[in-house]
Amino acid sequence: MKVFACRSSRPFAEKIAKSLGIDLGESDVLTFSDGEFQPSFNESVRGATVFIVQSTFPPVDNLFELLLMIDAAKRASAYSVIAVMPYFGWARQDRKDKPRVSIGAKLVANVLHAAGCDRVMTCDLHADQIQGFFDFPVDHIYASTIFLPYLRDLKFDNIAIAAPDMGGAKRANAYARYLQCPVIICHKSRERANVVGSITAIGDVEGKNVIIVDDMIDTAGTLTKAANVLKEMGAASVRACATHAVFSGNAYERIAESSLEEVIVSDTIPLSDDPEKDKSKITVLSMAETFASIIEKVYNYEPISPNFIN
Repeated sequence: MKVFACRSSRPFAEKIAKSLGIDLGESDVLTFSDGEFQPSFNESVRGATVFIVQSTFPPVDNLFELLLMIDAAKRASAYSVIAVMPYFGWARQDRKDKPRVSIGAKLVANVLHAAGCDRVMTCDLHADQIQGFFDFPVDHIYASTIFLPYLRDLKFDNIAIAAPDMGGAKRANAYARYLQCPVIICHKSRERANVVGSITAIGDVEGKNVIIVDDMIDTAGTLTKAANVLKEMGAASVRACATHAVFSGNAYERIAESSLEEVIVSDTIPLSDDPEKDKSKITVLSMAETFASIIEKVYNYEPISPNFIN
């Protein structure tokens, strides 16, 4: 077993390797003056089961670097190549929601297969059915394994779980079932992509310590608007729990200025290293040990279902 990292997910891969008790594999990326780049392995992978760690958040270079690493491993006679994608980009493009658009998630699945990938490990896909886009095994890991114990340990009275939109109702219900608390559903209308029109909340909000759960936070527009609405409706406190901290646009500023008391995210995407960004409300929990455990079990052909809470 060998674990390698692409550039944008190196800190996450280092945590995985440390948890596994092995050294991270050595690799380099040669960059040409026109922006073209060529990854390479600095050690033999012949006959090895190779795990390549990379979250495919923007820019698209992150996805293409992963594809090149997979191709390099296959051409170097690796026995098996497994893409460890803590965040699976383009997952929101999982269907044709209007005429003449691509299904980006299916296209990414196809190019991974074409590059020579034998298996994918990922976390909290935007839609569970994306697993069906792949023609090889997918290990879909849930961040609830780290979030639910953390939320339970907060020991709040009158806790309630909220879904930021109708699509998140299934996830919210799973969290509420574990914490034995009621569910609040927020209904939103969009003016256009990344722009929320209005939000209304359905459920008993008065006096509740509300936790909004979602798979990702992008611009934080929906999240902060929902938090402000819940607070106006009488919530005692509002927190958020989301797996992937995409945090594009003015997300950091919106969170800092909102009614949210805490935003709990995982480290599938690294936070901005800009010191000007206000991260005072953000708590980061690591998924590295969970991924390391799944990697070890997959390598040893052991069942992974006991790792799942959700």
